[in-house]
Amino acid sequence: MATHAGPEQRREWVLAALERYEAPLVRYVKRLVGDEDSARDVVQHAFLRLCDQSPEDLQGRLAPWLFTVCRNRAVDDLRTRQRVSTTGDLEAPSYPSREPDPALIAEQRDLFERLAPLIDSLPAGQREAVTLWSEGFGYREIAEIAHTTEGNVRVMMHRAIKRLREHPLARRLTADQEPAEPGVRGEAANEVRI
Repeated sequence: MATHAGPEQRREWVLAALERYEAPLVRYVKRLVGDEDSARDVVQHAFLRLCDQSPEDLQGRLAPWLFTVCRNRAVDDLRTRQRVSTTGDLEAPSYPSREPDPALIAEQRDLFERLAPLIDSLPAGQREAVTLWSEGFGYREIAEIAHTTEGNVRVMMHRAIKRLREHPLARRLTADQEPAEPGVRGEAANEVRI
């Protein structure tokens, strides 16, 4: 039978979670919603929800739970913004579009689909580290989630990236990014880094 934390222990638990996860959550949500103020609102919502949870219920799953709550709230907020901006009755303030460029999204989706089999072929530890890293977790958070050391995560990431760079498909994908005209080098040639 699990003992439940008292009010003071719960308060300390929430404050410790806030100190540890607030900045990474804001960065993550900012990538989703496009601005820091909205991101902070979403993160605040997640920590208010955390106040209703018990440490025992989330033991070992705090980071994934927080990121999931933030993602769900961010998606809901984006849907609400979309409905408000497409409703003729409501006048939405005009802001510069926060929507990503559709061509860039298609390019990134194509690249991801091409790289997914390569990532899937990595050893389990490397695959997990790369997947968590691509979701926005830092080495310290990955180490905690994977129950290993930060140094081990760094080694796994280094080996995974080296392995991906050496794969023939990755070489072809990065070669595809070279400019069409010989001798012309610019940002386009450097956009994809594996």
